[in-house]
Amino acid sequence: MASVKNLKKDINYVLGDIIEAVYIWEIANADKGIEKSGAIIDEAIDTFDELIEKLNQRDVENKKVHFSAIKTELETRGRSLIDKINKLG
Repeated sequence: MASVKNLKKDINYVLGDIIEAVYIWEIANADKGIEKSGAIIDEAIDTFDELIEKLNQRDVENKKVHFSAIKTELETRGRSLIDKINKLG
């Protein structure tokens, strides 16, 4: 089982990289509106908050299953955000 510390780092790095990719897209496409890209950033921040909140839950019966579910959710939601970035252009 991965440590909680490493899982927190993964959440931070994945969602931070997604936000950075949106900022790069905004710079490269300054002539296009940023409403959709701003929504992606907001969704990434909400995802971060939700995953960290789940990670910090103390009343979990099976920690291994709980942390695996969080990791799976990070992968799923991260891919969804990346797909949205790819559809911006």
